[in-house]
Amino acid sequence: MDFNDFSKIFPRSAIADSDGNLILGGIRVHDLVENFGTPLYVICEETLLKQCNDFVEAFQKRHKDILVAYASKAYLGPALAQIISQQGLGLDIVSGGELGVAKLVGFPPETIYFHGNNKIYNELHDAVSYGVGRVVLDGETEFRFLEEIASELNVIQDVMIRVNPSVDPHTHSHTTTGILDSKFGVPIETGQAADLLRKVLASKSLNLVGLHFHLGSPIFETQPYEEAIKIVISFASQFKSDGFILKEFSPGGGFAIPYTRSQSAPSPDEYAEAIVSTLISSCKENEMPIPRLVVEPGRSIIGSSGVAIYTVGTIKDVIGIRSFAAVDGGMGDNIRPALYGAEYEAIVANRIGEEVSKKYSIVGKFCESGDILVGEAELPILSTGDLIAIPVSGAYNASMASNYNMNARPPIVSVRDGNYRLWRRRETLSDMISGDVW
Repeated sequence: MDFNDFSKIFPRSAIADSDGNLILGGIRVHDLVENFGTPLYVICEETLLKQCNDFVEAFQKRHKDILVAYASKAYLGPALAQIISQQGLGLDIVSGGELGVAKLVGFPPETIYFHGNNKIYNELHDAVSYGVGRVVLDGETEFRFLEEIASELNVIQDVMIRVNPSVDPHTHSHTTTGILDSKFGVPIETGQAADLLRKVLASKSLNLVGLHFHLGSPIFETQPYEEAIKIVISFASQFKSDGFILKEFSPGGGFAIPYTRSQSAPSPDEYAEAIVSTLISSCKENEMPIPRLVVEPGRSIIGSSGVAIYTVGTIKDVIGIRSFAAVDGGMGDNIRPALYGAEYEAIVANRIGEEVSKKYSIVGKFCESGDILVGEAELPILSTGDLIAIPVSGAYNASMASNYNMNARPPIVSVRDGNYRLWRRRETLSDMISGDVW
């Protein structure tokens, strides 16, 4: 196994030492495991910071008035929120819990965009009270809630409307959000978006600053963005006579990253070129000023920064069928393969460079037949105790983790320049039952 073959899907700092050990951020993974055990999430801060910078630079050199807002649903914790704030990015949140993390670290409220298809009244009240920059309306119920809250608090709240352009992004049905038959957004083609827009314009408590859409994730093409931008800008132009000025525009996020060696995804530069050029040309065509641009990368910021580390336990050969290698994690810390068939690759982190000689299904310890992390991994002959590293595990793995079968969620540790920092400790039984009453 030549580790260079895997370099495109591992963090920037990943190397193998002469003994075949995986090193991340200047630290042997084996040493991290000795300190924190497995399963373990390792975040390469070098990669994380580079991705933040690449997105800002790619869009800013094409359009000066931009904000890159990190989509926190990919993963959010206090340590990461601090880093995102220090890098000058905004924050895309979808819940009161994510707002709570932002408040905990003093995240600048004016750069927070509050999304979600069913924002609860109390969440909206907390958001307006904290001074969030934008509430992105996803329907008429939220409009009524927010009008009442803003009036009560005697503020004028800036809002955007999430419209649905009915564009298929050619991704998995579970992560497609921009088609007409979606719980997200207010449809343009049915006339509902126009109705809501006029109601918001007439509001004395809300200030409509722009429009937003989000097509889904991960989107491996730029063409869906281009198509949707043209539709939404044309839609916005219809309300110039109503006094609507499009000051802000957001095509959301959903930017893809490669999970396997065979995949390729557009770079931040390629996404930026497609989005900015289409926005400028569409505004010129519709005789509109070019608005501020807000983009919301999440997976593409944190995803490739993370590596999940597991220890091999039971190895089971079903003669003539397949070989199973069970690890001490699984769908409880990475639900994506079971949820929508996400594909990953794996290496043996303590024996890099050894000859690949067998195919294994890397499975978890959870009581489900669908608990499969990697369906078919070509690896050296495995032994109990080997360490399995699965790259591109920074996005959604930790944020969607559960305590199924009463298993504790793994710790998260970041590495950089030979140092490590614990972001989250491993859960204990006391943590898991802290809310129970008995």
